[in-house]
Amino acid sequence: MSLKTYDLLLRRGKLLRLTQLDVELVDIGIKNGNVAAIAPTLNESAEVELDVSGQLVSPPFVESHIHLDSALTAGEPRWNESGTLFEGIQIWGERKASLTVEDVKARAIATLKQQAAQGVLFVRSHADVSESQLIALKALLEVREEVKDWMTLQVVAFPQDGIYSKPENEALLEEALKLGADVVGGIPHYELTREDGVRSVHRVFELAQQYDRLIDIHCDEIDDDQSRFLEVVAACAIRTGLGSRVTASHTTAFGSYNNAYAYKLMGFLQRSQINFIANPLINITLQGRTDTYPKRRGVTRVKELWQQGLNVSFGHDCVQDPWYSLGTGNMLDVAFMGIHVCQMTGMPEIHACYDMVTRNGAKTLHLESEYGVEVGKPANLIVLDASDRYDAIRRRAVARYVISQGKLLARTAPTSTEWLGSESLAATMAAASPK
Repeated sequence: MSLKTYDLLLRRGKLLRLTQLDVELVDIGIKNGNVAAIAPTLNESAEVELDVSGQLVSPPFVESHIHLDSALTAGEPRWNESGTLFEGIQIWGERKASLTVEDVKARAIATLKQQAAQGVLFVRSHADVSESQLIALKALLEVREEVKDWMTLQVVAFPQDGIYSKPENEALLEEALKLGADVVGGIPHYELTREDGVRSVHRVFELAQQYDRLIDIHCDEIDDDQSRFLEVVAACAIRTGLGSRVTASHTTAFGSYNNAYAYKLMGFLQRSQINFIANPLINITLQGRTDTYPKRRGVTRVKELWQQGLNVSFGHDCVQDPWYSLGTGNMLDVAFMGIHVCQMTGMPEIHACYDMVTRNGAKTLHLESEYGVEVGKPANLIVLDASDRYDAIRRRAVARYVISQGKLLARTAPTSTEWLGSESLAATMAAASPK
């Protein structure tokens, strides 16, 4: 009996490479958890072969911004009737009083499985560390270990209520880093004063350098055109040289800045080379609530940042929680909304929106070295029921196969519709009628 060369072999897939616009028809051989070979035809055999003829083989989706600790809590203890960010924070403050490690873990793992089935294999989740026992943080650190065989999870120590809004919050943030959080977060626009907000950004950078962690700050998630902490983040990134290790999430106030200030700021951002995360599903819902008309879109200047060569990724942000009662974790839904809200409807722009839920997210998470379908890299890839990126977003294509670390993790059969036509339907109904 002949030995099988590969553990898994994909036949005739349309491979989407990170550095190419077009797809190419190839076979992909996987061995010992890594991509072992890519060629137009592989003559060897495998333990398992999948015929993926004409389907898109893509690097997996990257969820660069989600709150797993609050996922699946919509309506608990009550619904967000105003739809605002601040009522959501108030409701979460009530809900987190009853958190347990078991509660957070169960909801987080259920959400991660839902995401993974839809092709998400890299996730950055924020954990609220404004609670005295750090329950959410400890739970997500346990989840990170429990899912590591099929999901890469980064955990952000996120001071939801601000670093300086309560005397104990600064110490809680540092304790979260000592416990093993991957990323240090902040929320300067929710500090008590402008001065506290600036101070909080400086403290985040100090902690990141002290503990050698990445930075991801909820920055200017507000419609106020005077909320200008992004310039502080950019200045700190320039002065420290941390650049690519720094992320500014949301930055929705950037959409309300006057163009003269925005133009000046854009130059500083190019110097800083920080990352940006926009959350189009959530911010188009939360922002602009105090506007009558014209009503702001409430999303940062995604297109302009992308045009200037800055790294922008998309996040889902919320899945059924106090801020957003909808959502399934599908990153193609996020890209689809991004195209609309950011008016990125040209074909290169649509392709860019696909990149914002794949390779750009991997860059944001600082995981480029292990990301992409390339020989020698870990075999993390998805097979979409689509012909290219445009087709995948347009139809929110089903992830037919999800392969994580060389193993088939999930398989989904696409739905099918049988067209009967009015005459066929009438005949069927007549045949079924009692005589």
